[in-house]
Amino acid sequence: MRLIVLCALLTGLVIPGTSVMAQDSESQFQTAYCNYADGNQISVRYDASGKSKEEPKNGKVWEPGGSAMTLYTQTPVVLNRVEIPVGAFTVFVVPNKKEWTLVVNKNVTLGSKYDETQDLVRSPMELGDLNPPVKPLQVALAHMAPKTCTIRLYYGNVGAQTDFTEK
Repeated sequence: MRLIVLCALLTGLVIPGTSVMAQDSESQFQTAYCNYADGNQISVRYDASGKSKEEPKNGKVWEPGGSAMTLYTQTPVVLNRVEIPVGAFTVFVVPNKKEWTLVVNKNVTLGSKYDETQDLVRSPMELGDLNPPVKPLQVALAHMAPKTCTIRLYYGNVGAQTDFTEK
């Protein structure tokens, strides 16, 4: 299966249920995709340039990559028992030493400051250690089950993940 996925990535083919990364040729943005078993998709677009000097600070809302990370949903999904409708949403992270929290926010206005009143849902993330450390930020979506896609964030010596379940 790994060989098939590798060949698909090299040739640009998409196999249903796999996570695919794409980089915009004219910018520093990358997009991670995940297809559910029924063909619906979620994706995350983020700044992968590494140009941001902003580092995550414990307990403070962090905009990974220093620019808006955007979640796109083609189908309603559930995160931490809260339904996220079809649409576009800004994603933030609140890092702490022992846990990270993923924040899905309704405000997608480019350049706007974080507004907690626009939060749709917050979800704890499972953490793991990375060795060697990773910089710049890397984001992946992984198809884990017919109705489950996991978002994975890799930064510094931390890997964090949480699940989006198709409704």
